[in-house]
Amino acid sequence: MNPTPPTPPKAPTPRPLRIGPRGATALVLVTLIGIAAFGWPLLADRQSGFAHSQDAPWLFAALLPLLVAVVVATLADDGMDSKAVAMLGVLAAVGAALRPLGAGTAGLEPMFFLMVLSGRVLGPGFGFVLGSVTMFASALLTGGVGPWMPFQMLAMGWFSLGAGLLPGPDRIRGRAELAMLAVYGFLGSFAYGTVMNLQGWVILQGMGQGVSFHPGDPVPANLARFVAYCLATSVGWDLGRAALTVVLTLALGTTLLKALRRATRKAAFDAPVSFDSGAEVARDTPLKRV
Repeated sequence: MNPTPPTPPKAPTPRPLRIGPRGATALVLVTLIGIAAFGWPLLADRQSGFAHSQDAPWLFAALLPLLVAVVVATLADDGMDSKAVAMLGVLAAVGAALRPLGAGTAGLEPMFFLMVLSGRVLGPGFGFVLGSVTMFASALLTGGVGPWMPFQMLAMGWFSLGAGLLPGPDRIRGRAELAMLAVYGFLGSFAYGTVMNLQGWVILQGMGQGVSFHPGDPVPANLARFVAYCLATSVGWDLGRAALTVVLTLALGTTLLKALRRATRKAAFDAPVSFDSGAEVARDTPLKRV
């Protein structure tokens, strides 16, 4: 009796955009600058008198070109064909259209689950680009352009990139994968809200000694006030976003993951493109008798 041959492992889903050396360098650079942009007021001295209300336009001018540079450098590493550009455009348009559906209602933002699943299937490089482009497009769509926009673009890029860095589908599939994505979506939604709170918190003054930002105070004291600020103002909003992300991921995740993986396989992003010369085509094409 012949033993049953082992089932060959499934080939990994091709990624439309891979992070090469230049893209990784640019991504690390913009991440470090983004962390400094979010957190430097905690380290500013009392005499500086410089909060985000003054520096936001300058950070807007500095961060947005850097985000664009990340996109350009990442695309330049391994190239991005028309199929990947088309997929980026479609997903960004869908995400931008989903965002206004729940904006202003208990933090319900359905675009987050799409970013989680897209980053998971298409990889961290594509995820970062998709998150940034989607937030930019949604800001144009809703009229939300302002000094906060580059912070939103960067935070959403991190959110989608993180989904692409989760353990690969060759190790986790099925219900375990869906549960992992739901947990990531829940925690990532809270992380996004917390990071954006840090950007806006330093602008607001006169909210009370227990929650206001005090320039020049020790970092632990300001962080304690920041936690109190988040608990008092945004926990309900972040909870609504996180809960909706979990519900949509569990309800639609299996179908959307299959659709994205099928589209990625059919697009054959890893297939090399070659062109035959005219002479070879003419030589190999039989002549038709008249």
